[in-house]
Amino acid sequence: MDDNVRIPIAEAFGTAVLVIGGPGTAIFATGGFNESLSVGILGVSLAFGLSLLCMAYLIGRISGCHINPAVTIGMVMAKKLEPVKSIPYFVAQFVGGIIGAGILALALSGTEGYFGQAQDAGFASNGYGEHSPAGFDLLSVAIVEIVVTAIFVLIVLGTTSIKGVPTGFGPIAAGFGLTLVHLISIPVSNTSVNPARSLATAVFQGDWALGQVWAFIVFPAIGAVVAGLLWIVLGEPEAPDTGEL
Repeated sequence: MDDNVRIPIAEAFGTAVLVIGGPGTAIFATGGFNESLSVGILGVSLAFGLSLLCMAYLIGRISGCHINPAVTIGMVMAKKLEPVKSIPYFVAQFVGGIIGAGILALALSGTEGYFGQAQDAGFASNGYGEHSPAGFDLLSVAIVEIVVTAIFVLIVLGTTSIKGVPTGFGPIAAGFGLTLVHLISIPVSNTSVNPARSLATAVFQGDWALGQVWAFIVFPAIGAVVAGLLWIVLGEPEAPDTGEL
Protein backbone atom coordinates (compact mmCIF):
# COMPACT_ATOMS: atom_id res chain seq x y z
CA MET A 1 0.00 0.00 0.00
CA ASP A 2 1.21 3.49 -0.86
CA ASP A 3 2.68 5.61 1.97
CA ASN A 4 0.19 8.38 1.16
CA VAL A 5 -2.50 5.99 2.41
CA ARG A 6 -0.57 4.05 5.05
CA ILE A 7 0.73 7.10 6.94
CA PRO A 8 -2.65 8.81 7.54
CA ILE A 9 -4.24 5.49 8.51
CA ALA A 10 -1.40 4.79 10.96
CA GLU A 11 -1.57 8.28 12.47
CA ALA A 12 -5.36 8.17 12.81
CA PHE A 13 -5.23 4.73 14.42
CA GLY A 14 -2.40 5.70 16.77
CA THR A 15 -4.11 8.91 17.87
CA ALA A 16 -7.36 7.04 18.48
CA VAL A 17 -5.53 4.54 20.68
CA LEU A 18 -3.81 7.38 22.58
CA VAL A 19 -7.19 8.98 23.32
CA ILE A 20 -8.74 5.67 24.33
CA GLY A 21 -5.75 4.87 26.54
CA GLY A 22 -5.17 8.27 28.16
CA PRO A 23 -8.51 10.08 28.51
CA GLY A 24 -10.18 6.66 28.64
CA THR A 25 -8.24 5.84 31.80
CA ALA A 26 -9.05 9.29 33.21
CA ILE A 27 -12.75 8.77 32.55
CA PHE A 28 -13.17 5.12 33.57
CA ALA A 29 -10.52 4.65 36.24
CA THR A 30 -10.21 7.75 38.43
CA GLY A 31 -13.11 7.03 40.74
CA GLY A 32 -15.89 8.72 38.81
CA PHE A 33 -17.96 5.54 38.74
CA ASN A 34 -16.37 3.62 41.59
CA GLU A 35 -14.02 5.32 44.07
CA SER A 36 -12.26 2.05 44.90
CA LEU A 37 -11.10 1.71 41.27
CA SER A 38 -9.19 5.01 41.02
CA VAL A 39 -5.67 4.80 39.60
CA GLY A 40 -4.91 8.44 40.45
CA ILE A 41 -2.64 10.91 38.64
CA LEU A 42 0.20 8.39 38.39
CA GLY A 43 -2.05 5.84 36.73
CA VAL A 44 -3.39 8.32 34.17
CA SER A 45 0.12 9.59 33.43
CA LEU A 46 1.35 6.06 32.84
CA ALA A 47 -1.67 5.32 30.63
CA PHE A 48 -0.73 8.18 28.31
CA GLY A 49 2.93 7.19 28.29
CA LEU A 50 2.27 3.50 27.72
CA SER A 51 -0.20 4.26 24.93
CA LEU A 52 2.46 6.28 23.12
CA LEU A 53 5.19 3.71 23.78
CA CYS A 54 3.11 0.83 22.40
CA MET A 55 1.95 2.79 19.36
CA ALA A 56 5.52 3.91 18.61
CA TYR A 57 6.60 0.28 18.34
CA LEU A 58 3.52 -0.59 16.29
CA ILE A 59 3.37 2.26 13.76
CA GLY A 60 6.72 4.02 14.16
CA ARG A 61 8.12 2.26 11.09
CA ILE A 62 5.15 3.51 9.05
CA SER A 63 4.61 7.15 10.04
CA GLY A 64 7.11 7.85 12.82
CA CYS A 65 4.19 7.71 15.29
CA HIS A 66 3.75 11.44 15.82
CA ILE A 67 0.06 11.03 16.85
CA ASN A 68 0.24 14.64 18.06
CA PRO A 69 0.16 17.84 15.96
CA ALA A 70 2.74 19.40 18.30
CA VAL A 71 5.22 16.63 17.46
CA THR A 72 4.55 17.10 13.75
CA ILE A 73 5.17 20.85 14.08
CA GLY A 74 8.43 20.08 15.87
CA MET A 75 9.46 17.66 13.14
CA VAL A 76 8.82 20.28 10.46
CA MET A 77 10.73 22.95 12.41
CA ALA A 78 13.66 20.57 12.88
CA LYS A 79 13.63 19.74 9.16
CA LYS A 80 12.86 16.09 9.85
CA LEU A 81 9.63 16.33 7.84
CA GLU A 82 8.86 18.36 4.74
CA PRO A 83 6.07 20.92 5.38
CA VAL A 84 3.87 19.66 2.54
CA LYS A 85 4.00 16.13 3.98
CA SER A 86 2.74 17.35 7.35
CA ILE A 87 -0.82 18.03 6.14
CA PRO A 88 -1.97 14.37 6.10
CA TYR A 89 -0.49 14.00 9.59
CA PHE A 90 -2.53 16.88 10.99
CA VAL A 91 -5.77 15.75 9.36
CA ALA A 92 -5.33 12.14 10.45
CA GLN A 93 -4.45 13.09 14.03
CA PHE A 94 -7.55 15.22 14.55
CA VAL A 95 -9.82 12.67 12.86
CA GLY A 96 -8.28 9.79 14.82
CA GLY A 97 -8.60 11.64 18.10
CA ILE A 98 -12.30 12.29 17.54
CA ILE A 99 -12.85 8.64 16.59
CA GLY A 100 -11.13 7.56 19.81
CA ALA A 101 -13.24 9.90 21.94
CA GLY A 102 -16.33 8.76 20.06
CA ILE A 103 -15.58 5.15 21.00
CA LEU A 104 -15.34 6.19 24.65
CA ALA A 105 -18.66 8.05 24.38
CA LEU A 106 -20.29 5.01 22.75
CA ALA A 107 -19.04 2.73 25.52
CA LEU A 108 -20.33 5.10 28.19
CA SER A 109 -23.73 5.39 26.54
CA GLY A 110 -24.23 1.65 26.99
CA THR A 111 -24.90 2.16 30.72
CA GLU A 112 -27.72 4.52 31.67
CA GLY A 113 -26.49 7.86 32.95
CA TYR A 114 -22.77 7.19 32.56
CA PHE A 115 -22.23 9.37 29.49
CA GLY A 116 -23.92 12.37 31.12
CA GLN A 117 -21.97 11.75 34.30
CA ALA A 118 -18.70 11.72 32.35
CA GLN A 119 -19.67 14.94 30.57
CA ASP A 120 -20.47 16.62 33.87
CA ALA A 121 -17.07 15.53 35.20
CA GLY A 122 -15.39 17.11 32.16
CA PHE A 123 -14.91 14.08 29.90
CA ALA A 124 -11.16 14.29 30.63
CA SER A 125 -11.05 17.65 28.85
CA ASN A 126 -8.44 20.33 29.38
CA GLY A 127 -9.40 23.56 31.09
CA TYR A 128 -8.33 26.71 32.88
CA GLY A 129 -9.89 28.81 35.65
CA GLU A 130 -12.78 26.95 37.26
CA HIS A 131 -12.18 24.04 34.86
CA SER A 132 -8.54 23.58 35.84
CA PRO A 133 -8.25 20.62 38.25
CA ALA A 134 -6.59 22.90 40.82
CA GLY A 135 -8.10 26.22 39.68
CA PHE A 136 -5.07 27.58 37.79
CA ASP A 137 -5.75 30.67 35.68
CA LEU A 138 -5.11 31.11 31.95
CA LEU A 139 -1.63 32.61 32.38
CA SER A 140 -0.46 29.71 34.55
CA VAL A 141 -1.91 27.21 32.10
CA ALA A 142 -0.25 28.99 29.16
CA ILE A 143 3.18 28.91 30.81
CA VAL A 144 2.94 25.28 31.86
CA GLU A 145 1.52 24.00 28.56
CA ILE A 146 4.14 25.82 26.49
CA VAL A 147 7.00 24.62 28.70
CA VAL A 148 5.95 20.97 29.06
CA THR A 149 5.13 20.70 25.35
CA ALA A 150 8.55 22.08 24.49
CA ILE A 151 10.17 19.56 26.86
CA PHE A 152 8.21 16.65 25.41
CA VAL A 153 8.80 17.59 21.76
CA LEU A 154 12.53 18.07 22.46
CA ILE A 155 12.64 14.57 23.97
CA VAL A 156 11.07 13.19 20.81
CA LEU A 157 13.37 15.18 18.52
CA GLY A 158 16.39 14.08 20.51
CA THR A 159 15.60 10.39 20.25
CA THR A 160 14.47 10.08 16.63
CA SER A 161 17.04 9.00 14.05
CA ILE A 162 19.90 10.59 15.97
CA LYS A 163 23.40 9.12 16.14
CA GLY A 164 24.18 7.73 19.55
CA VAL A 165 20.60 6.69 20.40
CA PRO A 166 20.31 2.89 20.15
CA THR A 167 17.78 1.73 17.60
CA GLY A 168 14.44 0.92 19.19
CA PHE A 169 14.97 2.93 22.38
CA GLY A 170 13.21 6.08 21.13
CA PRO A 171 9.72 4.84 22.07
CA ILE A 172 10.82 4.24 25.64
CA ALA A 173 12.14 7.79 26.02
CA ALA A 174 9.06 9.26 24.36
CA GLY A 175 6.68 7.18 26.49
CA PHE A 176 8.35 8.09 29.75
CA GLY A 177 8.66 11.70 28.59
CA LEU A 178 4.92 11.88 28.06
CA THR A 179 4.39 10.29 31.47
CA LEU A 180 6.66 12.92 33.03
CA VAL A 181 4.87 15.93 31.56
CA HIS A 182 1.51 14.52 32.66
CA LEU A 183 2.77 14.11 36.21
CA ILE A 184 3.81 17.77 36.13
CA SER A 185 0.75 19.30 34.54
CA ILE A 186 -2.38 17.23 35.20
CA PRO A 187 -3.20 19.37 38.27
CA VAL A 188 -2.75 22.53 36.20
CA SER A 189 -4.66 21.88 32.99
CA ASN A 190 -5.43 18.16 32.88
CA THR A 191 -2.46 18.12 30.47
CA SER A 192 -2.85 18.74 26.79
CA VAL A 193 0.55 18.90 24.99
CA ASN A 194 -1.54 17.48 22.14
CA PRO A 195 -4.16 19.59 20.30
CA ALA A 196 -5.76 16.50 18.71
CA ARG A 197 -6.34 14.91 22.12
CA SER A 198 -7.76 18.18 23.46
CA LEU A 199 -10.20 18.77 20.62
CA ALA A 200 -11.38 15.16 20.72
CA THR A 201 -12.47 15.21 24.36
CA ALA A 202 -13.85 18.76 24.10
CA VAL A 203 -16.18 17.71 21.28
CA PHE A 204 -17.80 15.05 23.46
CA GLN A 205 -17.81 17.10 26.66
CA GLY A 206 -20.08 19.33 24.63
CA ASP A 207 -20.24 22.41 26.87
CA TRP A 208 -17.52 24.57 28.44
CA ALA A 209 -14.64 22.55 26.95
CA LEU A 210 -15.36 23.73 23.42
CA GLY A 211 -15.08 27.33 24.62
CA GLN A 212 -11.64 26.73 26.13
CA VAL A 213 -10.13 24.28 23.64
CA TRP A 214 -8.49 27.10 21.64
CA ALA A 215 -5.92 27.44 24.45
CA PHE A 216 -4.97 23.79 24.12
CA ILE A 217 -4.44 24.15 20.41
CA VAL A 218 -2.48 27.41 20.61
CA PHE A 219 -0.24 26.81 23.64
CA PRO A 220 1.03 23.34 22.63
CA ALA A 221 1.67 24.69 19.11
CA ILE A 222 3.77 27.50 20.58
CA GLY A 223 5.64 24.98 22.73
CA ALA A 224 6.34 22.88 19.63
CA VAL A 225 7.74 25.91 17.80
CA VAL A 226 9.95 26.70 20.79
CA ALA A 227 11.22 23.12 20.77
CA GLY A 228 11.89 23.29 17.04
CA LEU A 229 13.85 26.52 17.40
CA LEU A 230 15.89 25.06 20.25
CA TRP A 231 16.59 21.97 18.19
CA ILE A 232 17.93 24.09 15.34
CA VAL A 233 20.59 25.24 17.82
CA LEU A 234 21.11 21.98 19.72
CA GLY A 235 20.53 19.27 17.16
CA GLU A 236 22.35 17.79 14.21
CA PRO A 237 21.40 18.76 10.64
CA GLU A 238 19.56 15.87 9.01
CA ALA A 239 17.77 15.04 5.82
CA PRO A 240 13.95 15.18 6.07
CA ASP A 241 12.32 11.92 7.15
CA THR A 242 9.23 10.80 9.05
CA GLY A 243 10.93 11.15 12.41
CA GLU A 244 10.72 7.42 13.19
CA LEU A 245 11.15 6.64 16.87
